[in-house]
Amino acid sequence: MAENFFKILKSELVKHTNFYSIFQAKNDLFEFIEIWYNRKRKHSHLGYKTPEQFNNHNYSKCA
Repeated sequence: MAENFFKILKSELVKHTNFYSIFQAKNDLFEFIEIWYNRKRKHSHLGYKTPEQFNNHNYSKCA
């Protein structure tokens, strides 16, 4: 699982970005993980839904 994450990180962020400072690299990495990878990317193990869609669907079943 970690290998897949780092493959996506390299292909989607690192190869397409020139980092001019450590601050920019840290900021871009944080945004990639917290905004795109965790919230917007569709995950195959969630039935190709975003984590938000998956959680909303499961919470609606509980109510």
